[in-house]
Amino acid sequence: MEFAPSPRAADLIERVKRFIDEEITPVEGAYHQQLAALREGDGDPWTPLPLLAELRSKARAEGLWNLFLPYAHAGEYAARFGTDGGTGLTNSDYAPIAELTGRSFLAPYVFNCNAPDSGNMEVLLQYGNQAQRDRWLDPLLDGTIRSAFGMTEPGVASSDATNMAATAVLDGDEVVINGRKWWTTGIGHPDCEVIIFMGLTDAEADRHRRHTMVLVPVDTPGVKIERMLPAMGRYDEPFGHGEVSFTDVRVPAENILLGPGRAYEIAQGRLGPGRVHHCMRLIGLAETALEAACRRGLDRTAFGKPLANLGGNRERIARARIAIDSARLLVLNAAWKLDTVGAFGALSEISQIKAHVPTMAQEVIDFAMQIHGGAGVSDDVPLSAAWSTARAIRLADGPDEVHLDLVGRLELAKHRK
Repeated sequence: MEFAPSPRAADLIERVKRFIDEEITPVEGAYHQQLAALREGDGDPWTPLPLLAELRSKARAEGLWNLFLPYAHAGEYAARFGTDGGTGLTNSDYAPIAELTGRSFLAPYVFNCNAPDSGNMEVLLQYGNQAQRDRWLDPLLDGTIRSAFGMTEPGVASSDATNMAATAVLDGDEVVINGRKWWTTGIGHPDCEVIIFMGLTDAEADRHRRHTMVLVPVDTPGVKIERMLPAMGRYDEPFGHGEVSFTDVRVPAENILLGPGRAYEIAQGRLGPGRVHHCMRLIGLAETALEAACRRGLDRTAFGKPLANLGGNRERIARARIAIDSARLLVLNAAWKLDTVGAFGALSEISQIKAHVPTMAQEVIDFAMQIHGGAGVSDDVPLSAAWSTARAIRLADGPDEVHLDLVGRLELAKHRK
């Protein structure tokens, strides 16, 4: 594989870095303080603070908008919705940009590249028909609405996607939807207008052809946000993760994506690039944590020495550097495989990064927390939030065990006679 980014990607990497350094980082601390004050007082933390709109407007004006758009499918959308250069990026070229955005909790949203919206937009781009794109993809790319993804359910082992029991049953020219979803990310945002819902359509079909994905407007009768879910005590406003019930919800059959029974196919196509994005953002998060650990180790003294020179901390710093750099190469390899042979040809590589990178990030962040002492577990520094993010992603998009099992099965298959 070629490690050097393309000239266009190299230019974007430099500009994204500069924008984060000059526009986002100087105000991010104050943003989180203001959000905390709203939580603790009588304010509304779910209404996005004006600062976010200001930053998004600046980013779009500089062409740093919808940079996740894939090279193969961006087409006219990149030109119409402010993506610099008017074409999409390969996974390999977008990966280092995703890493940069992972260094900030605000940056993915500022560049209109945050999950689950980016994944939902890729689904509409790759699998949606023109009417679906006109209604939902255009405003998502324009940043005027938000979306959610309803897949995981509280009543089944959702690590096996074929277990999903909520139903999406065809009834003439409508789809009738019933069931309950949770960890529906993005549902708390006031601009969230559509959910991509995965439901059981034909229980007798092949297990990978039983489910259907349907576009469900949030304001459809029968859709109810039952509660917002804290992840390790954090609600992640203004996006959040919700538990949503669907009771005799009826939407037109034309809201089905790709066709009945095609949900598993869509999910596999959606989650490949999404896992690269997640992992590269986590590498950026780990880099930020290691930088914080090094600064703390040099600035603080205990027992007559800098913390960096105590208790094997230099070795821990070295191992963190090796772990981050190794993980980055692993993800870049997966991105390259996605670009060259597609998601099904890169199944092992994608599962490898999803099983490895969140754990790596969690361990690096944990060390940074330790060297910060009491501050590390407070909200005075962002490390506890970073640790929670890495820990949660060990479950999101498939838990570690599922991915490790797949890697093992694929490896064994090479040696069967």
